[in-house]
Amino acid sequence: MLQGKKILLGVTGGIAAYKAVEVVSRLRKAGAEVRVVMTKEATEFVTELTFREISGNPVTVDMWAPVQHWNVAHISLAEWADAVLIAPATANILAKAALGVADDMLATTLLAVTSPVFFAPAMNCNMYTHPAVQENLEKLAARGAHIIPPGTGKLACGAEGPGRLAEPADIVATMEKFFKSGAQLSGVKVLVTAAGTIEPIDPVRYIGNRSSGRMGYALAEEAVARGAEVVLVSGPSALTPPAGLKNFISVETAKEMREAVLREAETSRVIIKAAAVADYHPKTVSDQKIKKNDEELSIILEKNPDILKELGQKKQPGQILVGFAAETQNLMQYAKEKISKKNLDFIVANDVTKPGAGFNTATNLVKIVSRDGGVEELPLMDKREVAKRIFDCVLPDELKK
Repeated sequence: MLQGKKILLGVTGGIAAYKAVEVVSRLRKAGAEVRVVMTKEATEFVTELTFREISGNPVTVDMWAPVQHWNVAHISLAEWADAVLIAPATANILAKAALGVADDMLATTLLAVTSPVFFAPAMNCNMYTHPAVQENLEKLAARGAHIIPPGTGKLACGAEGPGRLAEPADIVATMEKFFKSGAQLSGVKVLVTAAGTIEPIDPVRYIGNRSSGRMGYALAEEAVARGAEVVLVSGPSALTPPAGLKNFISVETAKEMREAVLREAETSRVIIKAAAVADYHPKTVSDQKIKKNDEELSIILEKNPDILKELGQKKQPGQILVGFAAETQNLMQYAKEKISKKNLDFIVANDVTKPGAGFNTATNLVKIVSRDGGVEELPLMDKREVAKRIFDCVLPDELKK
């Protein structure tokens, strides 16, 4: 899966830098083209010459060295790469990347990169478990970075615990798995809905909900990463559509979402309804702003169409339909009832009263329930990682190629 891939390796100043030499060797044996950017601190452990000979390409260290490419070096390298791997990733580079600091060639290149980025942390176990380092890892993961967990064992400093650079074979295997998944859904159309809908009361006010769209956008990003033809239908959200997304449809009301979804659903193989669609809309919408004349204001609400149920009724053979159930009580009971009533293949259920779960959080705590009653209960994790697990669970075997 790495044949012909262009990998930019960032090597930082840790004792594990010597293992990066083997990473380069393994990447090249797997067919990848590798270019290396070293920090000045990394050159204290391994020479530029070593990486130049192993990679077969010039090594970049100095921000102010003569330009070797058609563009400014950090830009040309960033645009060249199919993926970026930082190994070892010290606490320093993790902090720089999380904060957007650009004070050397590697940190500056990271800011210009639009391709996937992998960090393989390596440091003293106390440093690795420090809250600041863990927060930086969480920030990077929330932005879509891939974290390759360190191993646990005897470290160079004499301590024992987590922080040892993952084995080069495992790092390369992670890269191979990523590129394999990038072709997994090639030619497959995936429809994802995200965020909440809003129902106008007058030109100023509306009825809405607390959905930020993070879960739906993470699902769309994962589908893009797996090579799918992705359609994202989104209610109002402050989020930016995922990079590489070709078809983004912005809607406001449940009626608009229904029209967009039904238009795209017939040609979609996988449909994931993560949007929090309003159940009701005001029966009458005022043309003018309603003034405060009385102590009370009565609004008569009418039921919105059930988009998920309609999709279930129209589901075609081989189509995968996934719903979401955000509940505050009786989670599993309501989730299982929803699968039956709406003809779903899977439902992703979460109790929004749980800490770290639900709306406007970077994490989620979910259970993936299948039509046959199977339940995969996930621990609290970043929504991007939840999206990966959802796709791993709901895709049929013929799409897990």
